[in-house]
Amino acid sequence: MDTRSHHPAVGGDTPVRQPTPVHTRGTAGRDNGRVRPGAAPRPAARSGLLGVLTTATAVLVTGCGSDAPTADPTPTPSATGADQTPARAQLAGLAAAAQDRHLSAFYTLSAADRADRTVAFTAAPDGSWRVDIPGGALGGTADVSVARTGDGLFQCALPSVTRQIPPTCVRVADPDGQLAAGDDPRVQHPLVSWSRVLTDRRAALSVTAVQPLPGSRGACFAVESTSASLRAPLDVGIYCYAQDGTLTGAKVAFGTLILAGEPVAAPPTVTLPGPVVAGEPLDMASPPPPPTPTVTPSGSPSPTPSA
Repeated sequence: MDTRSHHPAVGGDTPVRQPTPVHTRGTAGRDNGRVRPGAAPRPAARSGLLGVLTTATAVLVTGCGSDAPTADPTPTPSATGADQTPARAQLAGLAAAAQDRHLSAFYTLSAADRADRTVAFTAAPDGSWRVDIPGGALGGTADVSVARTGDGLFQCALPSVTRQIPPTCVRVADPDGQLAAGDDPRVQHPLVSWSRVLTDRRAALSVTAVQPLPGSRGACFAVESTSASLRAPLDVGIYCYAQDGTLTGAKVAFGTLILAGEPVAAPPTVTLPGPVVAGEPLDMASPPPPPTPTVTPSGSPSPTPSA
């Protein structure tokens, strides 16, 4: 029998003699380690090979994943300089409750070199508010009121014992606007606006629980700025709140406010103390003194009347 054939790996028709197969004992379906034509490999061997490949792939994936860079963690609020202590959280909760309080109350205002004054405050359910401040303008010689209604922000001149005038109001801004610094008595801020700053966790403030101010109730907190380059959005100092959110005391740059008596229910809305007129708001600075009249010396001749 001619055992020659054409080997596909050799070019042309060069005859190649096929080796005579020698049978040895081994795995079924194999001759001399070679798989016989038509014989299928054992399933166990195939599954074992797949298991090795799967394990190797898992090791490679795990190894690659361990070298992958991890994402930078999201900055926490403390990274911005804001205080995240329990005292800060407690103060934020009380200040948030203060924004929902609707009441009428009186406060005693004490300031250096000034007699104590009584400030009237009303916060109505419709969002309007009004703060009457004796001696709050013209260097302490004029009573003033600051009020916000749905029509705008107003500064009102009030009559007093030393300044007998009819009450009038000047619209100075939209309802969400602000007074100019020279027209702002500032006493209204702890009552109506700085509570929003105290609830802002991003504000660069530090908060520490302190002993209550004399005459105050509830919890008191010392509030300081943590930014040397930014102006604090409120006066640093001490703020005191009752559990229901009522401001019971504040010691800040312009003086000390202490709640006097118990608050009462607020009216549905506040009313301005006088009509709105055109004009300028009262300045905080003292008015210039009146000019001194010129006195003619007694020895001087009187002017000759004209003919």
